[in-house]
Amino acid sequence: MRLRTAQDRLKVEHSIIDGVRAILEELLASNPAIRSIIPGVIRPVRDARGKVRVRVTVPTLNGWKALALSAGARQELFISTDLTKEALEAALAKAGAVVP
Repeated sequence: MRLRTAQDRLKVEHSIIDGVRAILEELLASNPAIRSIIPGVIRPVRDARGKVRVRVTVPTLNGWKALALSAGARQELFISTDLTKEALEAALAKAGAVVP
């Protein structure tokens, strides 16, 4: 299956929860150190209301895994980058996400 891309760095296999796509596009536009973002599985949750929240969780082989919470759902985000966790969280906050 061929992936649809935005700017060749945001890989979209399936949908992205409400409000998250704009933040991801802003994050990619302002940070050339981020190689790509691959949105993953969407699951419903009860506590995902209000502004988009993104929590960077664990390191992966080529970057970080994060969870985005918005519109009653959570979505995994796989971010390919060499940034540290603190630098990535600061970039997410600057792009408009609430980082706990």
